[in-house]
Amino acid sequence: MSDIDGSSGDDSYDDSYGGGPYGDSPSSAYSLGASTDGSDGSDGSDSGAYRSRPGRRSTPTASPGGTSRSLKDGTAVLVRCATTDVPYATVEVSNPNGREGVFTVRMKFQDDHGRTVSDGSDEVSVPAQDKVTAMVHVNHMERVREIDHCEVDPKATADR
Repeated sequence: MSDIDGSSGDDSYDDSYGGGPYGDSPSSAYSLGASTDGSDGSDGSDSGAYRSRPGRRSTPTASPGGTSRSLKDGTAVLVRCATTDVPYATVEVSNPNGREGVFTVRMKFQDDHGRTVSDGSDEVSVPAQDKVTAMVHVNHMERVREIDHCEVDPKATADR
């Protein structure tokens, strides 16, 4: 969706005030009363009202979605595979982000021929730039005796 001026409507603070398509060029006479002839842009009256752009507010506003950024995916490393005595795999999940995130870890539990006999997943909350050990349970407990090895998806998908 685009605004009347052809922009996407997602103008950031930098784009609106000097860093983007409307701020640095002399033809951009919209910024707080500036003009291209070197004057202050006023007509001599003391109205004090300036517009940053025709039909636009002069103060920056948050874009839809606010300041939150998408989280980068984390990593998952297998620590220990499931056994009949311990029917879950132990996985270390790392968060590369500067804020806490929730990550989904996915596992395949395979037999000695490499066939998947069960799978499992878990959502794990990991503090900013830290690691957490998680347990991913075998979904089909009746097949736990068939498990020979485990395969973890190395990408822990960021959920939120």
